Amino acid sequence: MPTGTIKKERYALSEEQEKKEIVRQYRALLRALKSKLKKGDKEQVRRAFEIAADAHKDMRRKSGEPYILHPLAVAQITIEEIGLGVTSAICALLHDTVEDTEVTLEEIEREFGSKCAHIIDGLTKISNVIEDSNTSTQQAENFKKILLTLAEDPRVILIKLADRLHNMRTLDSMSREKQLKIASETVFIYAPLAHRLGLYNIKSEMEDLALKYTEPEVYFDIAQKLRETKRERTRYINEFIRPVRERLQQEGFEFEIFGRPKSIHSIWNKMKKKGVTFEEVYDLFAIRIILHSVTEREKADCWKAYSVITDFYMPSTQRLRDWLSNPKSNGYEALHTTVMGPGGRWVEVQIRSERMNEIAEKGLAAHWKYKEGAVQESKFDEWFKQIRDMLGNSDASTLDFVQDFKLNLFAEEIYVYTPKGDLKILPAGASALDFAFAIHSAIGQKCIGAKVNYKLVPISHKLKSGDQVEIISSNKQKPSEDWLNFVVTAKAKSRIKDALKEEKRVVAMDGQAALERKLNNMGAAVNVQNINELTQYFKQPSPLDLYYQIAVKNIDLKTLREFTLLGDRLEAPKPQKAPEPEVKSPEPSKKSPKKESELIIFGENADRIEYKLANCCKPIPGDDVFGFVTASEGLKIHRTNCPNAAQLLSHYGHRVVKTKWAKNKEISFLTGLRIIGMDDVGVINKITNVISGEMKVNISALTIESKEGLFEGIVKVFVHDREELEELAVRLRKLNGIQSVSRLEVED
Repeated sequence: MPTGTIKKERYALSEEQEKKEIVRQYRALLRALKSKLKKGDKEQVRRAFEIAADAHKDMRRKSGEPYILHPLAVAQITIEEIGLGVTSAICALLHDTVEDTEVTLEEIEREFGSKCAHIIDGLTKISNVIEDSNTSTQQAENFKKILLTLAEDPRVILIKLADRLHNMRTLDSMSREKQLKIASETVFIYAPLAHRLGLYNIKSEMEDLALKYTEPEVYFDIAQKLRETKRERTRYINEFIRPVRERLQQEGFEFEIFGRPKSIHSIWNKMKKKGVTFEEVYDLFAIRIILHSVTEREKADCWKAYSVITDFYMPSTQRLRDWLSNPKSNGYEALHTTVMGPGGRWVEVQIRSERMNEIAEKGLAAHWKYKEGAVQESKFDEWFKQIRDMLGNSDASTLDFVQDFKLNLFAEEIYVYTPKGDLKILPAGASALDFAFAIHSAIGQKCIGAKVNYKLVPISHKLKSGDQVEIISSNKQKPSEDWLNFVVTAKAKSRIKDALKEEKRVVAMDGQAALERKLNNMGAAVNVQNINELTQYFKQPSPLDLYYQIAVKNIDLKTLREFTLLGDRLEAPKPQKAPEPEVKSPEPSKKSPKKESELIIFGENADRIEYKLANCCKPIPGDDVFGFVTASEGLKIHRTNCPNAAQLLSHYGHRVVKTKWAKNKEISFLTGLRIIGMDDVGVINKITNVISGEMKVNISALTIESKEGLFEGIVKVFVHDREELEELAVRLRKLNGIQSVSRLEVED
């Protein structure tokens, strides 16, 4: 397959072949379920399959294949890759029937009972959510509804993840816009959720597939390099493993030891974060040791295996992760260490028992199989309690809710203790105030400070793992707006917002009374129409904000004299059009803004529309881009790998406009490069000679900072397209002493 392309394959089987394929997949599902089937289960699964097959008989997927193959595949994933049982297989087979066919929830409840009906109800998408682009989107509402059921029955979210994974695996047949939207939504919401539920394989595959569609060139380039270096990696892994295997066998361990390649997405992240090439990423794989130990000896055996490894290879003490003593809140247990292997290469080693490995592979589902692990169970229960707390804040904007939830999903965890030694797990970056709210909302709202390890600290103090925290409170204390700047947990944020809203409501009542008196004196009606007219005129988000601004004297009611009274209805004064020629173009630009609209073609009709280039990613012709309709600035063009792309595409899919570049070599675009190298005499002259002399590219700005023999330069240039920028980067890399040249991801 050529680099950077995604081959779309259409489905082409005869009717007879299709029937055989459906039967083959159904039998494969029964084989996967074999060990879990009890009396009567097989008949129930067959009934679910028959209902689903009949309901979807006239439906086909975008690829052209019969629709029933999708629920069969989702059921297979829930059994084989997540480890769920018969009930989940039935629900997976029927998961789209209520939404897409004539089958009703009542029929499902009659056939399969209330538990299945409840799970399928949780899986059924909301079809009639009123979309308000300022507060929520249908995707976010769907996500919130799924989470409502998660706290009661986690199988809902596990089946949903299986559904999303299969959709990602079969994304080739979708349009480019659909691919971008679904991939972005997956990486923004579903991959973090899989991570949080301990489904690391599913999380990695989702991220890799999302990268395949959002940045295909990067994906195929890394995939090809992984294939090319496979033999060399295998040879190195075998060399590393040989002495460890022999010693573990001598010690009498039963175990498996092997190397696993890192995911494409994690390699790409490391390349971006460290500013290195593929060849410079050393830890392209991790060595995994799985010990066949009895539960009582698991921890001791893992530490013994660690001792064997460090007998051969020197460990990095900063990179030891002990999740045996303190498992993650999703139940993950393991010992991770990074050691210096042969040839001066750092190698990550993961040590776990069989039981730990099953929880690492199948996460939440495997956790329930090992219910005797009381520590894990209490941590899961605590997490579900947090979800219920977040969902309880029903006034919150859905997008705020999803954003807060995501922050808490993906954050690394720290372990903090109360004065009595009780453990609290918080996201990394949590403050003393987060800790106060974690204990109780009332304590959080009255918190005035804390003692961390017996030393007095402010409420904004960032906590570290192992801290012991005592909260100091006062009945005179109440939350303020700035508290939101130093809390990271969703619970703290929502409780502070609730308190501020309540305080605002009390103050706003005075403003409401003052406005009503003024309207009565004017002879205007106190009704929804007039209040909305005023809210819109004073540019307030809601009537409550209008009343509040009147109460705190930010809005002067004398302004109402300018309104016209039509009967008892207020009409706002028309805004006067003031000429402002100097504001339209604050800086002379080499980009010819008037011509910009000729550069991009939208939709099927090749309409040219006025637009702006997003500052967050500075797209140039040749970049993979999408158009986004903003509320206040019209159409903006973003790169598909823009830092904000995942959020925009997943939350506001309905505002995305199909976009491609037209050929136009007359116009130049401002972009930038970051150059790092040895601080040698004449290096700046060499750089400017390549840019201006050889490439004839105009330089807008050049800044160089030198430190301890190295320099970092940022050069802003006007180029016609991405090809020109890439050619410039290639030539600069060839200069002696230049270590790396990378495109500026955001405007500096």
